[in-house]
Amino acid sequence: MGVKADSWIRRMAQEKGMIEPFVNGQVREGVISYGLSSYGYDIRVSNEFKIFTNVHSAIVDPKHFNPNSFIDYTGDVCVIPPNSFVLAQTVEYFRIPRDVITVCLGKSTYARCGLIVNVTPFEPEWEGFVTLEISNTTPLPARVYANEGIAQVLFFHADEICETSYADRNGKYQKQQNIVLPRI
Repeated sequence: MGVKADSWIRRMAQEKGMIEPFVNGQVREGVISYGLSSYGYDIRVSNEFKIFTNVHSAIVDPKHFNPNSFIDYTGDVCVIPPNSFVLAQTVEYFRIPRDVITVCLGKSTYARCGLIVNVTPFEPEWEGFVTLEISNTTPLPARVYANEGIAQVLFFHADEICETSYADRNGKYQKQQNIVLPRI
């Protein structure tokens, strides 16, 4: 980027609606931080979760995923069972420009507690709320706080636009409005 990264992100969010709602700076007081950072944007997790359960002794199969493997939960704090995971979504809605790709990494505060956030890249011209996978790698229950920071998105601006974008391919997770389970 020829301009400061935070200036570019701010401009893209304000002029193009790349991130909505957009927080222009870091919010830190009493919360796990979120908002604009030096080279990225710290996203928040919403208060809606799908907690993995194996009460039906299902096999996890990405081609035939059983939606009964989750319990829907809404609240300010989600407790992830030991050695398990939840699906959640971001507070923010993203519209990725055709000449940008992102990488999303979990915040160190959660990583230091054994919680791993897994998100695939946001491809050029993808848009929607992000579905997050939050794994508890510990043998103890772990808390996740809704409406607080969960991960950081890093933006990579290309010199040229891509030949085929996610929108051009009619990507299966395009414009998702809620937590989306695996699709083929």
